[in-house]
Amino acid sequence: MGQKQHVVVVGAGYAGVTAALRVSRRHRVTLVDRKECFTERIRLHEMAAGRAGTPVVLRELVAGREINTVKAAVTSVDPGARTVLLDSGTTLTYDRLVYALGSSTDTTRVPGIGEHAYTLEQTQELSDRLSRGSGTVTVVGGGATGIELAAELAESADAWQVRLVTGSEPGNGLSTAGRTHVRNSLERLGVHLHSHTRVRAVHRGGLSTDHGELTGDAVVWAAAFAVPSLAAEAGLRVDERGRALVDTAMRSLSHPDVFVVGDAARVTVPGTGELRMACATAMPTGAHAAEAIDALAQGREPKPLRLRYLAQSISLGRHDGVIQPVRTDDSAHRLVITGRPAARINEWINRYTLASLHAERRRPGTYRWAKPLRPARSAAVPAASSRRA
Repeated sequence: MGQKQHVVVVGAGYAGVTAALRVSRRHRVTLVDRKECFTERIRLHEMAAGRAGTPVVLRELVAGREINTVKAAVTSVDPGARTVLLDSGTTLTYDRLVYALGSSTDTTRVPGIGEHAYTLEQTQELSDRLSRGSGTVTVVGGGATGIELAAELAESADAWQVRLVTGSEPGNGLSTAGRTHVRNSLERLGVHLHSHTRVRAVHRGGLSTDHGELTGDAVVWAAAFAVPSLAAEAGLRVDERGRALVDTAMRSLSHPDVFVVGDAARVTVPGTGELRMACATAMPTGAHAAEAIDALAQGREPKPLRLRYLAQSISLGRHDGVIQPVRTDDSAHRLVITGRPAARINEWINRYTLASLHAERRRPGTYRWAKPLRPARSAAVPAASSRRA
């Protein structure tokens, strides 16, 4: 059966909760997060538009499992001593650590973001601001997050004119048909597009760009994401963006008792390539880390992670969207699904994601994800060391 271990999971997003639920089959788990409720990050654009869902209380999401939830922020990790220090002053010791602190909006790239722009971490504040005023709201960012937010606000916030500012074309990673549908849909919703526009500064009255000033009443920054510096500060080997380098079992290359999952890890899978920051990455890597911990406890070498993406999903309001099928390497196919069928698929994906966590709570091991039809030849894994990349 293997030795029962104490596994500490820091971060209760999609990756952390998935890992905690699955590893609780045979091990004792402590799950640490700053919030009492689970954040459905893939629905934050809906919440910003005032479509508040039912709160998912974290302790209820993991109820019935041998999981102790702790509301606290992690201030430091000492992999040598196998300890985690919390802002409450509590020190947790662990046999294995799952580091799942994810990512947040990068507010350092352009002057003024932190002082004058809302981010997705401030969804409730943004919703409150939009509900009690009118004017122009500018969304910065042409990826899925910015597109979904601009479309949702344009559809629901009647008192506001919505503007989308992007450094390239909105949905740049989509196929030609996908990009065309995104642009046409945003224009139909009344979104004013400013493509190929670089923001130089955010200020109280709007934006300074390489094409001049854009005045407005509210700015929402959704252009880039960054990971916490905690992994680097703990001495984990990281890349230039601060993401921990891991092997195919999600183990830190420098500290193999630490498993890093989700956005906080730089993960490369043979045949698929480097994985993107997404819920579709977070849950599989969390589940795989749990299986690797269980294998090691039983004296077995973990199997390498196998994962492939099937599609990119972008919401364009409640009745429209884009489902972009992708190849094994995550490049876009020519054909796309759009309109109401895409909206229905997107909503099914959102519901399935939360339902998968509930199913994992009832019976750990039930969550499954897409894998390549044939196992790819594993790449060589660098030996663990204390050196940072």
